[in-house]
Amino acid sequence: MRITIVGGGYVGLVSGACFAALGAVVTIVEVDQGRFTALREGRMPIYEPGLEALVATGRTAGRLWFADTIEVVADTDMVFLAVGTPSRRGDGHADLTYVFEAAEQVATALTKPAVLVTKSTVPVGTGRRLAELMALWRPELAVSVASNPEFLREGCAIDDFMQPDRIVIGTGSLAAEAMLRALYAPLTSKGVRLLATGLETAEMIKYAANSFLAMKIAFINEMADMCEKLGAEIGDLATGLGLDQRIGPKFLQAGPGFGGSCFPKDTQAMVRIAQDAGAPSRLVETVVAVNEARKAAMASRIIAACGGGVRGKRIAVLGLTFKPNTDDVRDSPALGIIHRLVDEGAVVSAFDPMGCNQARFQLPSQVNFCEDPLVALQSADAMVVVTEWEDFKTLDPAKMRETMRGNVVVDLRNIFQGSTMRAAGFVYYGVGSAPSPLDVRAETETQQLYHAG
Repeated sequence: MRITIVGGGYVGLVSGACFAALGAVVTIVEVDQGRFTALREGRMPIYEPGLEALVATGRTAGRLWFADTIEVVADTDMVFLAVGTPSRRGDGHADLTYVFEAAEQVATALTKPAVLVTKSTVPVGTGRRLAELMALWRPELAVSVASNPEFLREGCAIDDFMQPDRIVIGTGSLAAEAMLRALYAPLTSKGVRLLATGLETAEMIKYAANSFLAMKIAFINEMADMCEKLGAEIGDLATGLGLDQRIGPKFLQAGPGFGGSCFPKDTQAMVRIAQDAGAPSRLVETVVAVNEARKAAMASRIIAACGGGVRGKRIAVLGLTFKPNTDDVRDSPALGIIHRLVDEGAVVSAFDPMGCNQARFQLPSQVNFCEDPLVALQSADAMVVVTEWEDFKTLDPAKMRETMRGNVVVDLRNIFQGSTMRAAGFVYYGVGSAPSPLDVRAETETQQLYHAG
């Protein structure tokens, strides 16, 4: 089967490499010349574990190709749209500019009947509108439209594609459904469930799934705040919740709030979709509000731990990406935290194993980007952990204490054991547990020293 994927970004590149691994002949169209050149030369424009090797295998086998022109869709069976749908400035709706532009270009270039599939996350009703436009643009061709939402987590996207919880396809065309079933046959033959629905249902499943997962994160963060006030432990609470099979343990890790390319924009879009439909989702509206407040509160938490002010203090921030095993810093809590710290007069040194290059364009020029976590910690008054990279979990507390000037650690991901850090001489602040008496005393002494000048 010959397929074309329009868009060589995260979803398009991962999906294309995986489809090629399943036996399809795939051409990925990327019109950005910088990204196209990188792909042709075997360089990945994004970081995803295992992706470079998978792309190389597909190219060697002759099943994965790259093009910079939409004309290649002329001889294809299915065209997947995997272009961006960012939040529209001002109202939170998904911006479908790239989707409709790509669809029109596809319609112009097609020379035979084909199936047009949306991989991009699009609001409910988009597929129906695309079907109407295709009939308008190319009435002489039988172009079916389908929705095939992706459920890829950055950092483990290849495993998610090859071993998915489910495959969702939405279409009103039996021919389109048959082609998609054939494309995914290598997975469904191994027992992966394929759910076939209508267009609108498939489009809504994606938004509903992301909104529900975001709700779990917002919920556990609120529980963490309660634990800090009531003397409970969020780690044990999350374990107790997760052992309930009706709830499950995933997305119950308290932290600084969710970010990334999906949850923030998809929850905002879900709010707008629900409002436009006359069925407002109060739960999702609250999730958005809770998460924004959560991210904003993290800088205040850090400033309080530093004695109430950070002017002139050296703060080491470990972790810039919104999660580990990616270079994606979009809507990362680290960005807002660092902006606030710099505004308050702090001297910030930052380290991330993969995210520094991306973050440079979104952070103040005063931020010092380091190539090693211990370099970032050099003479720091406080250390802040924002992303739970494995590299950070293996840092030696004694070496960290020796490297730093101060002794404050604000661990927004609970990657360290509080008792271990305190034994090394740190005043340790995690998330979701009441401070120890030692830390309360140390905080009081720190504030007295700060206010004494």
